[in-house]
Amino acid sequence: MNHLPSKSAMLSQIKIGVSYLALVFLSLVFITPLLWMISSTVHSLEGVFAVPFQWIPAKLHWENYRDATQLLPFARYFFNTAFITIMVIVGTVFSSSLVAYGFARLRFRGRNKLFALCLATMMLPGQVTMIPLYVFFAKLGWVDTFLPLIVPAFFGSPFYIFLLRQFFLSIPYSYDEAALLDGASRFRIYWNIILPLARPAIATVVVFSFVGVWNDFFNPLIYINSFEKATLTLGLNLLKTQIIGSGVTQWHLMMAASVLVLVPNVIVFFLAQRHFIKGLNVGGLRG
Repeated sequence: MNHLPSKSAMLSQIKIGVSYLALVFLSLVFITPLLWMISSTVHSLEGVFAVPFQWIPAKLHWENYRDATQLLPFARYFFNTAFITIMVIVGTVFSSSLVAYGFARLRFRGRNKLFALCLATMMLPGQVTMIPLYVFFAKLGWVDTFLPLIVPAFFGSPFYIFLLRQFFLSIPYSYDEAALLDGASRFRIYWNIILPLARPAIATVVVFSFVGVWNDFFNPLIYINSFEKATLTLGLNLLKTQIIGSGVTQWHLMMAASVLVLVPNVIVFFLAQRHFIKGLNVGGLRG
């Protein structure tokens, strides 16, 4: 009996091997800038752009992390960013899930048309609404406050409404019917039944919202004018533009501060990774 693999099986294995090699190559291409940034955090200023670059310098300057947090009011900016991020996550999850629940579980006339109108708002570029929103918030006296960065989150996000609605549709409607027979209100069904079952989708919204708000530079740049109210991204820009420091861009300190800003993103993603992937799969495949 011939136990040698067939020609088609060998071709299939070769294709798989080539695919893995391509993935490894692309992974190295994309991870190299990150590794350079991390390596630069333990270099001196002169060693950051030295030719040839030493990935592991002879002397590791761990004090760069300490100096970066001292040169920049890191604790204050961290608190500002964390406060804005937490409030936006709370507002986004509550408002988007509540609207998504209405579109997914309530039956009313014009529901599909209203949902299509909600999705159509995603086609409107942010550059179109930027100036009217700024004028509106300026007339309310909200410029140089956290309110323009937080309040809009409590009015829902079309993308997250769509994502949560798709996940809610995967939950059997029999749960709602059983709860209604027991006398539960619609809000109690939403709060005590739908939301606990939708943890993967909620985790997806939390991760997306966290990364988007934590790393947001444009909106704080528009609405925040005071140094004490700045976020971490604005602080990094202050280091880059030499407003804080000796007048020379301290690239090694800036890389150290950038790594510190990056760490919470990595932690949040790994904590919610399992639910995050499941939420994307279920929400994206549901019709």
